[in-house]
Amino acid sequence: MYKIMRKPIFIALLCFCQISISQKANTKKITSPNIILIFTDDQGYNDVGVFGADDIETPNLDQMANDGAKLTDFYAAQAVCSASRAAILTGSYPNRIGIHNALMPNSKKGLNPKETTIAEMLKDKGYATAIFGKWHLGDAQEFMPNKHGFDEYFGIPYSNDMWPLHPQQGPIFNFGPLPLYHNESILDTLTDQTNLTTLITERSIDFIDRNKDNPFFLYVPHPQPHVPLFVSDKFKGKSNRGLYGDVIMELDWSVGEIIKSVEKNGLTDNTIIIFTSDNGPWLAYGNHSGSAFPFREGKGTGWEGGQREPFIIKYPKEIKGGTVIDAPLMAIDILPTLAEVTSAKLPKNIIDGKSAWSLLTGKTNESPQEAYFFYYRINELFGVRYGKWKLYFPHKYRTMNGQEPGKDGLPGEYKMIDLTEIELYNLESDPSETNNVAANYPKVVEKIQILADNMRTRLGDSLKDMEGLETRLPGMID
Repeated sequence: MYKIMRKPIFIALLCFCQISISQKANTKKITSPNIILIFTDDQGYNDVGVFGADDIETPNLDQMANDGAKLTDFYAAQAVCSASRAAILTGSYPNRIGIHNALMPNSKKGLNPKETTIAEMLKDKGYATAIFGKWHLGDAQEFMPNKHGFDEYFGIPYSNDMWPLHPQQGPIFNFGPLPLYHNESILDTLTDQTNLTTLITERSIDFIDRNKDNPFFLYVPHPQPHVPLFVSDKFKGKSNRGLYGDVIMELDWSVGEIIKSVEKNGLTDNTIIIFTSDNGPWLAYGNHSGSAFPFREGKGTGWEGGQREPFIIKYPKEIKGGTVIDAPLMAIDILPTLAEVTSAKLPKNIIDGKSAWSLLTGKTNESPQEAYFFYYRINELFGVRYGKWKLYFPHKYRTMNGQEPGKDGLPGEYKMIDLTEIELYNLESDPSETNNVAANYPKVVEKIQILADNMRTRLGDSLKDMEGLETRLPGMID
């Protein structure tokens, strides 16, 4: 009898083992979420329907917020291109890693290969990685995306206005042709960017289709709506805010197409999708710039309009639809947040970000950081966000207030303002920063000054003639 029953028992045990292995494999797949980071350029807070736009239709972003979480107090790490991108990819304040302002073509500086990007962090976890769009962290070969953890790259190496066709800057800087890259090779040089958003979207969809059976990280840093503005024929003249609004509508379409691809491949529940922008609107360009309403100023300043950005995250498995989060968060927190959710190792180098996963998933209402620091230019500490308070130190900043705005692709001229004393604003009651209450809250001012001085001992502040103790050098070309 034993010999007769032995074979069926063996087969049953084999089936049980196969089921167990299959379940373990499925569990492993489910616990490795796909990640899509969509990052626009110079988009204002007020340029998305759920953030207040009433003259631009953004149905896909509005639906994404309805299906996920909208963050009302999210900040880019700096109010300018290269610095902002360095921060979101490395989890560090850009001045810590020596990336300042916007890098020019043929720059001798770039993102140091010793820094760990999100892509490198996730590649160690077996993720496929890609970037389709604008890089802007150094255009020498040693600084390009394929040297920083990205398996695939398609896009432009710096801002889309750094080309000879810019009516004002082209002749001044003697820019060469704008190259379009595929990995480390130049595919073409651009004289027309009309279909670039569409091409980036198509590449993104193809990448998702090809990697539906393994975890992936897709970074989509769109060159738009940075000037010069370009839009495909399918969205030309569609908005009530002119060409700028048309561009935003096409970016919204792109988000929708990416979400459709995720849904088509059955990846919705296991995919984190993030949408935000690198800094506020470039107000000098008038009708070709976005809106930061109700916030003060725009790109190139530490005021709220320069760094507070629309931010939406969707992850049905963990984030409840329709969530609204008012606690402050900054781009430096994205890398450690993704590290927590993917169980990835944090970089060996010191970083400044902290995981916000508990905040995003509703386990806490508190920001992961006590304060956020608003640096600009070459390591100048302009301000500090502390709870509902925002304090500014004396500094120079640019404004278009009282100036003639630009029009149809040509910029107006900024004037420079000297802020001569400390100013304090209650962002809960005064988000437009119109009522300086520093004299009324001396203890708050004192507390923030202590926090600022502690940060200065770590990262320095050239306004105070101090040198940082923990800053690192960028990559350099000899």
